[in-house]
This record gives sequence, C-alpha cells and structure tokens, in this order.
Amino acid sequence: GAFQILKSNDLVWSRVLETYLMGEREPMNDLMAWNTDGTRMPYAMHSQYLRRLFLQDELAEGKYIVDGKSIALTAIRQPLFVVGTERDHVAPWRSVHKIHLLTSAPITFVLTSGGHNAGIVSEPNHKGRRYRVLTREADGLSYDPDEWELRATPKQGSWWIEWGEWLSHLSGEPVAPPPMGAEKDGFMPVADAPGHYVLER
Repeated sequence: GAFQILKSNDLVWSRVLETYLMGEREPMNDLMAWNTDGTRMPYAMHSQYLRRLFLQDELAEGKYIVDGKSIALTAIRQPLFVVGTERDHVAPWRSVHKIHLLTSAPITFVLTSGGHNAGIVSEPNHKGRRYRVLTREADGLSYDPDEWELRATPKQGSWWIEWGEWLSHLSGEPVAPPPMGAEKDGFMPVADAPGHYVLER
C-alpha cells in the first residue's frame, strides 16, 4: 500500500475506476498475487523502515544505528550483487547505482527491464525480459550511470540466471542442512521446510 501511493494514478485510482466503478476484473497472475501480499513486517518495523531508510536515507548517510552502532556501508568487503530496474518508481536505478560511491567492495550491478515489481519478479523464459550487467572489482573504477550504461553488457532473458551463476561462483560445496528445531530447548520441529504458511491462500 505505502509504495502504491507514490504512483497513485497508475496503482490506485486507475484500479478503483476499473474494478469498482466499471466492474472489470483482471485475472490474477503470479506477479499480481505477489504484489497483493503484505509486507509481513510488524507495523513499527515497517514504519521505521519507511521513515529512516526511505524518507531520511539514513543508511546511505551512515546515520542508521542498530544496537548502538552505526551501519557503515563503507565497511562492506564481501561481493555485492545489486539490481536496479529501468522504470522503478520506488528506487530509481540511478539512485540504486550510487552504491558504487558508498563502498569499495566488488559490485556486480544489474539493470533490468521493467519496473519496481516486474523487473524483480523476472522468472526465466518470460518473454521480453532483458538486462545489462557490469562488474566492478574491489577498489575498481566506478562509472557514472550514463557511462555505466554504455559499458554494461546487454543480455536477453531473466537476470535470475546471472544471479544464479554469480551465487554458484561464490558458493562452496553443498552440505547437509543443520537439524531443524532445538529439541534440547523445547522447540520441536513443526514441519519440513519451507513450512505450511507458504501454502496458505
């Protein structure tokens, strides 16, 4: 709901007109179902997230405090896989691209077609998907968004494949998962992963 207000003509009022006044209902698809799912965040947490990270941009400015300590993006040394979408109304890709200025860690930056939702929910074999990708090594040269766009490799298809390959390259050999629950502390396993809640309608 909160992010829909940012683009209310398209995401709120046009739908009110179509569904309520005109009685027209679009058939539900996977993206629409995902978009109607709530944040599953407690109210106080969601409010803090919107206020401190979105409106006040405390994380980028080094002012976000957790447990009495400032979270410093400059301290990140692990490789990052960062995704922006061409038509994102919540996190415009040029703003997301600024991560290059906030850390010297290796960054694989992907710019994908679509908006805030369709650009992210971009499953393989979905027609019309495309993206650009460019990796900056640790302490490497950063480019402004326009130069980045010229240098990035254009690719057809879902960026999920690129992400999977990136994860595979950085991952070790698969191991057996730890036992579920904590029986000695009185927490018995309820169900096998991923749990029953993912099957709720």
